[in-house]
Amino acid sequence: MDTVVSPAWLADDDGAVVVDVRDAWEFDGIGHVPGAVNIPFDSFRGDDGEAGKLPGAAVFAALVEEAGIDNEDTIVAYDDHHGVFAARFLVTAELYGHDPDKLALLDGDFTAWQREYETTSEATVRTPTEYEARFDTDGPLIEMHEVREAIEAGATLVDTREQDEYDEGHIEGAVRLNWRAFVDDETRGLKPESELREILSDRGVDPEDHVVLYCNTARRVSHTYTVLRQLGYDHLSFYEGSLAEWEREGGELIRT
Repeated sequence: MDTVVSPAWLADDDGAVVVDVRDAWEFDGIGHVPGAVNIPFDSFRGDDGEAGKLPGAAVFAALVEEAGIDNEDTIVAYDDHHGVFAARFLVTAELYGHDPDKLALLDGDFTAWQREYETTSEATVRTPTEYEARFDTDGPLIEMHEVREAIEAGATLVDTREQDEYDEGHIEGAVRLNWRAFVDDETRGLKPESELREILSDRGVDPEDHVVLYCNTARRVSHTYTVLRQLGYDHLSFYEGSLAEWEREGGELIRT
């Protein structure tokens, strides 16, 4: 399964669990993809987890158990912010051991579905499950000292924030690549693959590189991580602490 799937793919699939990460009032009041379960973004972000803004394995397990998701399920997530919040859910699931090949982002977010297919405000009822969530220490997440080691070893460090944020302070040597550069403002989905690869090539981010991604609090970086996986970048590292931790722990910033 692709890491990013279209509304048409989702409409033809009857096996995936669809996760809507919008607020509950949007899920209920505006409507949602039929059969979707609601796990709002704020519910799987916290300060008491294993790193950064991870919620903790027990908290995440309780959320997905209540939603009726088990470890073997294929999950497609969406939001209404070009996929950045949904991507965060998918990365969180991967970091807690869910098979990344069973995790996908809905291209174009809720808007793309709404344009072509019916929505519903009917509640989705799924049977609660038992879910084993365990923080994957061998996964893509790396710690601050490993970021330093990767830089020294020649990794490509990518800052996924906006230009003004980058200018105010970034890690030395970081390439700036705003996550929104991948998004078509009209369709709200990803730009064509050829354009995505051209953007990456222009910034010197090659598929053969060890690519280390960061932002402020590891939300926006989740979208870039998901897109790079879709494009076949195999050596990706995800700095969960991002600049919030880097600055707090005395890491040097370059200001331009």
